[in-house]
Amino acid sequence: MEPIVHVEHLTKSFTMRVKQHGLAASIAGLVRPERRTIDAVRGIDFAIEPGEVVAFIGPNGAGKSTTIKLITGILYPDAGTVRVMGMDPHRQRKALAYRIGTVFGQKSQLWFHLPPADSFRLLGTIYDLSTAETVKRIDFLTEVFEIGEFIDQPVRKLSLGQRIRCEIAGSLIHSPRVLFLDEPSIGLDVVVKQRIRDLIARINAEERVTVFLTSHDAGDIEKICRRAIVINHGSIVWDGTVKEMKYSFLNRRIVEVKMDGPATVSLPGVTVLKQRDYSMKIEVDLGVSSAERVISELLRQSSIQDITISSAPMEEVITHIYERTGRPAPPEPAEVES
Repeated sequence: MEPIVHVEHLTKSFTMRVKQHGLAASIAGLVRPERRTIDAVRGIDFAIEPGEVVAFIGPNGAGKSTTIKLITGILYPDAGTVRVMGMDPHRQRKALAYRIGTVFGQKSQLWFHLPPADSFRLLGTIYDLSTAETVKRIDFLTEVFEIGEFIDQPVRKLSLGQRIRCEIAGSLIHSPRVLFLDEPSIGLDVVVKQRIRDLIARINAEERVTVFLTSHDAGDIEKICRRAIVINHGSIVWDGTVKEMKYSFLNRRIVEVKMDGPATVSLPGVTVLKQRDYSMKIEVDLGVSSAERVISELLRQSSIQDITISSAPMEEVITHIYERTGRPAPPEPAEVES
């Protein structure tokens, strides 16, 4: 099967004017400014298959936004190639716009003083849908995203969670094959975040929409995505399943156990994080020991009432990846020239 997004040796640099300190240096900089080149994206490669849900993650300044702009045709690469459904995003940007949907936090596609229903009808016209097609699509998205109660209220009166649901629905009005989501759950409470995640999963399952998601929220990555691509310093440092990522970058388990009587554990690679009465929380380094060995040690001392074995939280995995691959130092404020 042909990849729906195919990136090869993708490279993009920017020339930045270096900010000078001191009056004399600032004046000299006006006449002969000092510039430096920033390699935002450094020869990256990846392919995304139709129907995949992929997290594209990395610390601020790692190259995420530049990569997305290259894939969606906003920027043109210095070297390498991008193909989305076989199209060159920059040269065929208008044609591509009919095949992709985007939700970027800093840019709304809903008219602020109009109800979402009016915005949806306008978007249907923009994407050359017939009136019947637009109505059918609005009805479907209203049901999927559960926005019927507020679809006729002005956007300015909606809560953030309601607006995000309408934003995602609007991005799907023309039945795109790829959906780009930038921080879809930022600023939302726990309940609303989970609803947004469920809706994204449903639209992926029902319409086979490929989802390319950037997020700093570990819950988004773990609960929506099956695959993660990690970028840092403009290079891909990991590309694999979310499950593999957890095992590869933070190879440990947390064992929480409730015993019938007193017990202790003293094994290499095993740390007791918390102990109260007959309950214990234990960290196991799988490179040194195993959860099975810990359980055997405990069973020699007392019977077990309850036990839970879990992986490290996704937040810790992501933090570990960033620390291991290094955080890029943010450049000083300066004018950027492409």
